[in-house]
Amino acid sequence: MAARPHPWESVYPPGLDWGAPVPTTTLGALLEGSAARYADRTALRYRDTVIAYPDLLRQVRRVAGVLAAMPEARGGIALLTGNTAFHPIVVFGAMMAGLRVVMLSPIDAPRTIAHKLQDSGARVLVTIAHEGLLKLAGAFVQMGLVDRLVVGDDAHWGAGPAAPPVPNGAARIEDWLAAPEPASLPAVTPDDIALLQYTGGTTGLPKGAMLTHANLTAAAAAYAAWNSGKGANPDAPIRRMIGVLPLFHIFAFTCDLVLTLQGGHELIIHARFDPTAVLDDISIRKATDMCGVPTMWIALANHPEIDKRDLSSLRGAASGGAPLPPEVAARFERLTGTRLGAGWGMTETAPAGTGTPGRPELPRRPGSVGVPVPNVEMRIVAMDDPTRALPPGETGEIAVRGPNVFKGYWNRPAESARAFVDGWFLTGDIGRMEADGYFFLTERKKDMILTSGFNVYPSVIEAAIHEHPAVLECAVIGIADAYRGQSAKAFVTLKAGAAPLTLEALTAFLADRLGRHEMPVALEIRDELPKTPVGKLTKLPLIEEEAARAASA
Repeated sequence: MAARPHPWESVYPPGLDWGAPVPTTTLGALLEGSAARYADRTALRYRDTVIAYPDLLRQVRRVAGVLAAMPEARGGIALLTGNTAFHPIVVFGAMMAGLRVVMLSPIDAPRTIAHKLQDSGARVLVTIAHEGLLKLAGAFVQMGLVDRLVVGDDAHWGAGPAAPPVPNGAARIEDWLAAPEPASLPAVTPDDIALLQYTGGTTGLPKGAMLTHANLTAAAAAYAAWNSGKGANPDAPIRRMIGVLPLFHIFAFTCDLVLTLQGGHELIIHARFDPTAVLDDISIRKATDMCGVPTMWIALANHPEIDKRDLSSLRGAASGGAPLPPEVAARFERLTGTRLGAGWGMTETAPAGTGTPGRPELPRRPGSVGVPVPNVEMRIVAMDDPTRALPPGETGEIAVRGPNVFKGYWNRPAESARAFVDGWFLTGDIGRMEADGYFFLTERKKDMILTSGFNVYPSVIEAAIHEHPAVLECAVIGIADAYRGQSAKAFVTLKAGAAPLTLEALTAFLADRLGRHEMPVALEIRDELPKTPVGKLTKLPLIEEEAARAASA
């Protein structure tokens, strides 16, 4: 550990010790502890159902018992669901049984999901009775990627959309919830892998970040200390977290689910983001906290009822996943009296990284992602020598270490070795640190676009576009998007004699090749694309052109 005090400790709230150890445990033990301490509290609220902590633990243990006895589950289980109360019960059940979990995104392209299933070795697929999800799951069964399909009907939790019938031969999650509690369960240690959380790389090929029970509980504990401003506080008043982020995303999994259950608080799960429903949660249910991505805060800040609602219960509001336009943050604070916190993190950091100090007397730092949260160390290293730390003000690659940082990439020892230097994880993000410890991101070393909080890899989009018979060459870059933060724009040259290509036609062609979040929002046909002297496509001129165009606009 570097010499203390670190620069950022000067802006820490009084009484909060950056170096105070954060507790680590298993996710199962975390839930057992909360169920014992907070037996009279609500853990989850979804649709018409309210689940208290002891009831949640019982259902999790039943699922754990079923999975521990299932030979097909030994390679791990995969979840293909949106937000539902089934999600935390199955995930914690699998982790209590000592199994690895893979959380799949329903908005990914089918071949991306297939790759994750094949790469992870998970042979049990859990989903819900939804037409699109059942069609996807059935395809993976037919491809031989799934040995056991498990389906839950969301009507179990109360009124909702009508669900299609569950396929013959599929197991039912509802039956798992009615199973007897097991007399014993496999031993699990904090160093065991809990999640294989897939993230992309410079090639765009998703790889599984191995997140242990210790990584996840350390990240949640660091956030809990940061949010309290005084370190761990088990007797904090009950908080109600609005869960609108997708639980399959690491941001929501840690900051909404694990953090809430660790503190004995209540998570209000929403199947999807509805601004009016969120305002109802705050003004009627007196919700206290919400994590969101910029698109959500933009929608709330522009909601016609926001200045007519009583939002005084809201105490914690955080934006992540993409840069938040300053004007949106200012408008939200003006209307609600709550300052939107910002931060930085990655899948590989589970995702603890930085946060904005909750000290109103400190001057604002526009463009900053804040300072490292407790027990997370960060520094800037030279691009040509990652062993050399740079002084404040100089730009380089951000490196991070701490108990929350993952143990490596699944089945990729060479990539894992390259990702670490002297125990520091090289993030691929470029930025600088100011003298008082505030970090600023300037660009990404990785060829990546952040759209609505999701990582989008141009190489994946380019590969799909190249499958179009009219396309000769293509290059994809991220362009500014006032709503999503960034979106993809494709530059294309066509083969000789090819018919004109429109954005609409390209989008239709890509419909089964890309996820919705990966779809280009703009298309520009060119006679040729810029190249380096050795003939390699270069995107820098395109990026500069788009920046100049945005500036002039």
